[in-house]
Amino acid sequence: MPAAAIEVRGLIVRRGGRLAVDVAELDVEQGRVTGLMGPSGSGKTTLMRAIVGVQRVAGGTVTVLGEPAGAPALRRRVGYMTQAPSVYGDLTVRENLMFFGRIVGVPDATNERVLAQVALGEHRDRLVRDLSGGERARVSLAAALLGRPELLVLDEPTVGLDPVLRVELWRLFKTLAREGATLLVSSHSLEEARHCDRLLLLRDARVLFSDTPGALRARTGCDDLEDAFLAMVGAPTTARAA
Repeated sequence: MPAAAIEVRGLIVRRGGRLAVDVAELDVEQGRVTGLMGPSGSGKTTLMRAIVGVQRVAGGTVTVLGEPAGAPALRRRVGYMTQAPSVYGDLTVRENLMFFGRIVGVPDATNERVLAQVALGEHRDRLVRDLSGGERARVSLAAALLGRPELLVLDEPTVGLDPVLRVELWRLFKTLAREGATLLVSSHSLEEARHCDRLLLLRDARVLFSDTPGALRARTGCDDLEDAFLAMVGAPTTARAA
């Protein structure tokens, strides 16, 4: 079994007096694309924030690439894409990448590589504020890819994208994993779970399932992954309603 890139033990996070994350034990394997799936409000974003070290926690530990989450040594080893695009609207796409590239210490020549990866080359000189929502999200993804990080934590990277581009980005994620990177990718769409090597299913702050998509199908007896998730949470499935 591959070593764990992320180890979570006894993690408790409360937000606004509400239990947001309650994870007793969780490992995310190196060199895999792990999908973090669950409905809105299940705790996906809060768990990701704890993993990158920007979330105050009430208890427990998170270890990332052998270091405590948020340690200075991880700054160039972890790429983080937030759910809301975290780029500057009054700068061009290229200027944004130059800015973030200098923070992580990569040459400007790297910009063309990441622009090609996210299919934004023709927009390099446009102001970010003039881009569509999906294009702005891709600028954030490009910034996260700078420096070839060992771990990529991507919060809803394909939301708002057309189906063709979503498939292309999942191919990119698989390629990065084959090259040795670890990816934790969140989505509320169970349809995208088929692209993942492993799945983490969250509901009401807790992990319901951690294994492969095939194991989820076998456990629930459902071929459709959305039906499988509904079976896990005890909700009616489309198969049952038919």
